[in-house]
Amino acid sequence: MSADAFDADAYVTAFAALIGLEIAPEHRPGVVLNLTRIAAMAALVMDFPLPDDSEPAPVYRP
Repeated sequence: MSADAFDADAYVTAFAALIGLEIAPEHRPGVVLNLTRIAAMAALVMDFPLPDDSEPAPVYRP
């Protein structure tokens, strides 16, 4: 999903209802903004090309 296709406001509405979370009206714009930023960061990771033979490392070594 591209960042343009992601509707953070609809996502917040749906998932808040799903888990029974009340979001105060004054906090909602910040929640939506943060979710939009998270989606943009996730898109960078998901769009990174990996070769087909890539495998996860059994041990992380920075």
